[in-house]
This record gives sequence, C-alpha cells and structure tokens, in this order.
Amino acid sequence: MGAKVTHVDASKKSVAWARENQGLSHLENASIRWIVDDAVKFIDREVRRGNRYQGIILDPPKFGRGPKGEIWEFFDMLPELLPDLRMLLADQPLFLVITAYAIRSSALTLYYALDEMLAGMNGTITVGELCTREKSAGRLISQAIFGRWCAAEAGELAGRRQV
Repeated sequence: MGAKVTHVDASKKSVAWARENQGLSHLENASIRWIVDDAVKFIDREVRRGNRYQGIILDPPKFGRGPKGEIWEFFDMLPELLPDLRMLLADQPLFLVITAYAIRSSALTLYYALDEMLAGMNGTITVGELCTREKSAGRLISQAIFGRWCAAEAGELAGRRQV
C-alpha cells in the first residue's frame, strides 16, 4: 500500500531537487504530489476544503519569501500556523514533526508550542537538537532544534509528555 505524500515548498528549485532525489532513491512510482506554493496559503486552502492528513512534517525557514513575495519569519508565523496545522490533522493522526534551523531558541520552545497545540490529544512529545559531530575533536555542533509528537499506542498513559 504505502503512504501518499504531499510535498509543499515555495521554492521551485527545492521541489526540483526533491524530485531528483525521488528518482535517485528509486521511488519514481511513489505517490508524491509536488506543489510549489506558499505553505501557509496551502494549509489555509486544505483546511477550508476539509482535507486531513495522518502526519505532517514541517521544516520552515527562519526567514523566507514565497513565490509572490510573501514573507515568513519563524517566530512571528509559527504561532499563527499551529492552530491551522491542528485542524489539518486527521481525527486519529499518527505524527507531527517540526524542525527549526539557525534560530536562537531552545527546543523547549517547540515543546511548549506543541504541548499547547495538541492539548487533549493522546500522544508523546519529544524535543531535542539536531547535531553534527566534529571529526577532529568529536564535539557536537548544534544545527537545529526539533519537536515531534507521536500518537499514543494502546495502553500508554493518556496525555503523557516527555522532554
């Protein structure tokens, strides 16, 4: 069976690169719908249409411009986007993942945002840093923060959260 994926990015170049990676990964027949659009506008339309998704992976830029000059600023736009993302999730969603690169914020920022957004939903929140290990000294260099919500399995405690 397999997943049906909708990939949305305001950058034509990024979508072209992702499509190339699809071919290089031998996934030519995978069900991927490629959309070049402003993600905020796409989400608004999908909510109005009543479309729902089992999982969402959100990888917003710190700052960006949409195809028609729309401005995205992480700290201004993400709090406005989260309620719409909740409406976009199916009645029994499986996951939501958010990564945030090059921002000066703790992973706790994403924890509290997800905790508030998904209040009442049975699942687990995990947050942390995405790091690269330096070859010479073995030190970890922080590249980004992430937040992940996963639906609870049968038998787990309702509303359990972890950091």
